[in-house]
Amino acid sequence: MSLASTPSLREQQHPLIRQLADTIEAAWHQHLDLSPYHLPAELGYVEGRLEGEKLTIENRCYQTPQFRKMHLELAKVGTMLDILHCVMFPRPEYDLPMFGCDLVGGRGQISAAIADLSPLSQRTLPEAYNSELSALPAPNFSQPRELPEWGDIFSEFCIFVRPGSPEEETLFLSRVRDFLDIHCTRAIASNPASPEQVLKIIAGQHNYCTKQQQNDKTRRVLEKAFGSDWAENYMTTVLFDLPN
Repeated sequence: MSLASTPSLREQQHPLIRQLADTIEAAWHQHLDLSPYHLPAELGYVEGRLEGEKLTIENRCYQTPQFRKMHLELAKVGTMLDILHCVMFPRPEYDLPMFGCDLVGGRGQISAAIADLSPLSQRTLPEAYNSELSALPAPNFSQPRELPEWGDIFSEFCIFVRPGSPEEETLFLSRVRDFLDIHCTRAIASNPASPEQVLKIIAGQHNYCTKQQQNDKTRRVLEKAFGSDWAENYMTTVLFDLPN
């Protein structure tokens, strides 16, 4: 299956967002057996207005035997705001962390870059993840950022920074690729969980999604552009839908 993009939103976005989108899809394509995940047609590509500027949202979704939904969202608000958002939702029968990654930029600068492999069922990462992530060199960023109040879902390996230089942008990109290589390799090698574990995994995904839905900045942007009902539907069916 080809992942080649049509000349799209990413061509108009900050170079780090373009590079990260390409890196994520390349890792997925290399490691995983992808098939399409169908969003409602009207939510794959969305246009609106925000404070007089055109708002464009482009979603791509895939699924695999291990992941029920792998979502890559790109968004742009005129020249004011560039966004990349990505989450990999494991199927509940696999005891895997949640990979999540966001980039937010505006006027040529990236103001926020976050990436993590977040634990679900035991509140700590599986030992195999811990050992591989601990073996990576400690990243050194000059402008770390503070996690939000609901950020207790993230692991000790979470990176949340404002990249201060092209070198730090490259370092962030490299660390995300490390996360993805470890995650995809571990996912393929994992065995299905026991019924008891599945219940804990579902509870963990509910907790993760519920906390993420508390992101007021995302909700405010969507409400301004499309109204509160549309924003609620998008937050709960596209960005952070709950497992059945």
